Amino acid sequence: MDEDEHLLHASSFGAAAVAYAEHRPDYAQAAVRWALETAPGPRVLDLGAGTGKLTATLVALGADVIAVEPDPAMLTELRRSLPAVRALPGSAEAIPLPDASVDAVLAGNAMHWFDMAVAGPEIARVLAPSGILAGLWNLMDDRVEWVAGLARVSGSAAIGPRDTPAGWRAETADMHLPKTGVAARFGSPEQAEFPHGQRRTADSLVATIATRAGMLVMPEQEQKATLGRIRAFLASSAETARGEFTLPMLTGVLRVRRL
Repeated sequence: MDEDEHLLHASSFGAAAVAYAEHRPDYAQAAVRWALETAPGPRVLDLGAGTGKLTATLVALGADVIAVEPDPAMLTELRRSLPAVRALPGSAEAIPLPDASVDAVLAGNAMHWFDMAVAGPEIARVLAPSGILAGLWNLMDDRVEWVAGLARVSGSAAIGPRDTPAGWRAETADMHLPKTGVAARFGSPEQAEFPHGQRRTADSLVATIATRAGMLVMPEQEQKATLGRIRAFLASSAETARGEFTLPMLTGVLRVRRL
C-alpha cells in the first residue's frame, strides 16, 4: 500500500463512526490485563481511541484513562458513549500530553496507521520510565473452518492478512515497533493471543465487515458485490444461516517496555 492509499484508508472511518461504535467488537479483558500487567502505574493513554471500544474495557478494569483520537466524528462518538473519560483531539505523531505523564500507551486496532518514525519518539516522550507500549488487534480465528471460508469469500479488502492470527503474527513481528533511532528506548517485543468472541447475526457480521477500511474506500459497486458474496456465504453456512452465533476471535497483543 503506497502512502496516499495508506492515508485514505486511515482517514476513512469518520463517516462510519456510528456504525463502527455499534458493530466493532470490544477487546478480551485478559488481553488488556496482559498488556498492562507490568506497567508501573494506572495512568493509561488509549491512542487512536476511535469510538472508545478499548477505552471502555480499560475503564472497566479500573485504569485511569485518557483517550486521544484524530477524527472528529469518532471523537464525538467516544465522548457521547463515555462522557466521564477525558478525550482529546490529537494523533500518535502529536500527542497532546506532557512528558512522562502516562504509565502505558495502548492502541486498539490502530498502531498500523501510525507513522512510527514520528510516533515512536512521541510515545517514548509521554511514557514514564519502564512504561508499556502495547498494540491490540482483534483477529478472526481462521483455524475454524467456516471462518476460513468467510475470509476466502470476503477478499483482502474485507479481511486482510493482519485480521487472522498467522498474518498478524508475521506483520507485527517488526512492522509496528518504534523505528531505528528510538528503538534503543524500548526493550524486546512480546506477542500473545487471547481467546475472544462476538455474538453476531449474519446481518450484523456483514455490517461489521462493512466498517473495515478496505471496504469503506472501495468503489460502491464493488463494495455491494463483495457484501453480497459475504451474505450468500453466511446464508449457506450451517453455523451462520439462522439466528445468533459466536464469531470465533482472538485478541492479539504486541507489548514492549520503555527503557
